Amino acid sequence: MKIELHNILVRDLVNGYKDSAEEGVTAYHGRLDVRPKYQREFVYKDEQRNAVIDTVRKGFPLNVMYWVKNGDVFEVLDGQQRTISICQYVEGDFSINEKYFHTLTDDEQEQILDYPLTVYFCEGTDSEKLAWFKTINIAGVKLSNQELRNAVYTGEWLTDAKRHFSKSGCPAKSLADRYVKCEVNRQELLELALKWIGAKSGKSIEQYMADHQRDSNANELWLYFTSVINWVQTVFPKYRREMKGLPWGLMYNTFGDVPLDTKRLGEEIDRLMADEDVTKKSGIYQYVLDRKESHLQIRAFDQRDVRTAYERQGGVCPACGKHFAIEEMQADHITPWSKGGKTVADNCQMLCADCNRRKSDV
Repeated sequence: MKIELHNILVRDLVNGYKDSAEEGVTAYHGRLDVRPKYQREFVYKDEQRNAVIDTVRKGFPLNVMYWVKNGDVFEVLDGQQRTISICQYVEGDFSINEKYFHTLTDDEQEQILDYPLTVYFCEGTDSEKLAWFKTINIAGVKLSNQELRNAVYTGEWLTDAKRHFSKSGCPAKSLADRYVKCEVNRQELLELALKWIGAKSGKSIEQYMADHQRDSNANELWLYFTSVINWVQTVFPKYRREMKGLPWGLMYNTFGDVPLDTKRLGEEIDRLMADEDVTKKSGIYQYVLDRKESHLQIRAFDQRDVRTAYERQGGVCPACGKHFAIEEMQADHITPWSKGGKTVADNCQMLCADCNRRKSDV
């Protein structure tokens, strides 16, 4: 990979700066693509943005930036956040200590415009650029795994997928906000949708993106995601806050085509929500589908009940008839919780680890 060091003045960087929802972000006489398709949205907080300008005004060096060169045009490989911070300030989009760029004295403005940015121009193959991209992604606001994937699988499909899943106020966020816990600008919602749809056919996120990279749109992904949320709203029409953040796509993949009795499920969920032995209420939704009690984290017997049961049994496991120390035994429901047994002293027995495991496997 070919790498050349250059000093780029701020006045040249901001020349031709434009931030358009349709055309993206450009600078450097219109020759620099500041936000290529694989890049994240602007994520700097005010204090980070202001620190960039403070560094420039004091004449201190900023960290080196990297641009990919493609003929006479460039794209920002690393340094988007700093670049946009500088351009926005000179453009007058924000002030620092109530001072906008246009309110500075002439010599203060010239000092900023003559500030030299250290930029490496990089030329190479896509694989070489990706390898370099991962190497330099070691400081600042690191890229997420999905942002790195976006650097590889660019194209019309990714652009369309990001339109649905990656913008503030995007359709997917509006549709599913009550059911998912994701930061849109860091590509978490897109990553979640890809994880769900990939799992349906046993594919990783990377495999799915590679298969569809050349598609002209992301309709399949969008239609799948809307089907997941519509299924959730239909099967579980009564909304509770515990529903936010559950693996709905994985549940849909398994049970989306299974006839389900919405009324019966609702009644069971109401009962389980009121059951004090169920300590993980969010797990109820998975439990009513696959019947795995591990989702519920059934309340354990307290130490007083454990000791009482152990002494009552004389340390003997009622299943195998052997004697064990108390630390070698485990508390168990005599009448299983699933059959109405409660986590109370009278329903506690001590089993050895092997017998308790065999009972759980039945």
